[in-house]
Amino acid sequence: MQEWFSNHPVITYVLILACTIYIFNAVFRVQRLPILKEVLVHLIMAIGAFVLFILQIDKLPIIQCMAVAIIMMMMLRGRQLYDKLRKKNGKTVNTGSGQ
Repeated sequence: MQEWFSNHPVITYVLILACTIYIFNAVFRVQRLPILKEVLVHLIMAIGAFVLFILQIDKLPIIQCMAVAIIMMMMLRGRQLYDKLRKKNGKTVNTGSGQ
């Protein structure tokens, strides 16, 4: 898989940039920024993605690690939605009341 990513550098860079933007938006974004600051943040992420791209080409599993992070974030989001749905339906579990 590492060889395939090395042979397709444009796809590799786009994947790294997309993962970086998704992780930033899902984890670190609190509110929308003004447009100029938004452009600046994305430009800095593009530069950082290029650094990660160089490390990926140098045979480090950057994309695979980002994929694991995204899967874990999706699992957390799924759990939050499940708990929200369960609370909405009134099915709470009593844990440790001793009754």
